[in-house]
Amino acid sequence: MAKTRDERILSPLKKAAAKGKELRWCVVGAGNGGLAMAGHLGIMGFPVSIYNRTDERLAGVRWHGGVHVDGDVNGFGPVGVATSEMGEALEGADVVMVVTPSTAHGWLAAQMAPYLTDGQLVVLNPGRTGGALEFRKVLLDQGIQAKPVIAEAQTFIYASRAYTRHDAHIFKIKNEVALATLPSYWIPDALNVLRIAFPQFTAGGNVLATSVENIGAVFHPALTILNAGWIEATGGDFEYYIQGITPSVAKVLEQVDAERLDVARALGQRSVSAREWLYLSYDSTGKNLYEAIRDTAGYHGIKAPPSVAHRYIWEDVPMSLVPLSSIGAMLGVATPTIDMVIRLGSLLHGRDYYAEGRTVERLGIAGLGIKAIHRIVADPDEPDGGTPT
Repeated sequence: MAKTRDERILSPLKKAAAKGKELRWCVVGAGNGGLAMAGHLGIMGFPVSIYNRTDERLAGVRWHGGVHVDGDVNGFGPVGVATSEMGEALEGADVVMVVTPSTAHGWLAAQMAPYLTDGQLVVLNPGRTGGALEFRKVLLDQGIQAKPVIAEAQTFIYASRAYTRHDAHIFKIKNEVALATLPSYWIPDALNVLRIAFPQFTAGGNVLATSVENIGAVFHPALTILNAGWIEATGGDFEYYIQGITPSVAKVLEQVDAERLDVARALGQRSVSAREWLYLSYDSTGKNLYEAIRDTAGYHGIKAPPSVAHRYIWEDVPMSLVPLSSIGAMLGVATPTIDMVIRLGSLLHGRDYYAEGRTVERLGIAGLGIKAIHRIVADPDEPDGGTPT
């Protein structure tokens, strides 16, 4: 008898959950976050592979046989495979942790499509805004027959930096990180696997909830743009959050946050404010966003970007702010401050981030009403999942 879709997917997930320390992980991306995660997993005793599109970035990991980690985690994490061949990296992996800028998600989905297997858990760390929806749409466009589990984290689990190509520093591991899957009712099975290594993962309501709780949309683009003069004058030699967020800058960030919350409500999602998120993630307190930032120990010591040609604009504007603006426009929610930041980011970089970004068309939800969007995130394979009502 042919297996149902859920049997095809949940059976491998349940087997993975029973593996314990034998659970096999693949980390996609060898940057600030990818090196930290691969090293941490190795320190915890898991078999790890790491993939990076540019092979030379892996030379340090290969030479040393892993990643040195210090900070909130200390030790040497062995990495068994370091490769720029996607098939080699994914082979035998139970969990694929995508730790790259979200601008790469669509390309990576196309590269992974021939190699993904039923029940293989693919986690976007983080998905930014609409990551799982875009990833799924690309896989469908590629005609994939396998049924992997696509998940997205609401934020990245670490505040981390890579000092060399084999040394990473973890400033802080967040207290909790919400995670959601497509469809949303697979969340408990995915968490049973992920919590073997990362008990910080918690259940998000669905991928709409994790997407609108993308706090990078609040903290990164406007902050970088408003500090452009200081960044260019000093090469980023100041504390990005602690010195860069003054009371006046915090007011702009709070307005971006208010518009994000308006879009969330239009989507039927209860989302926490940026100030609440700081408390949940870092135990930070304060009467307003400015005070809460200054009370966030994990942000002390983090330097500003060395230039405005940085992912805080070229990633977070098209992958975080554009989808909020596009969804808002479709649902009749005004986002004037977000739109202003998108225009300023486009002006600084000489690009059209509205054209490049994750619009509702790229997310596969253009023209859909709230009920239809909710059916997609609840179960995208349902026959009526795309009904525009």
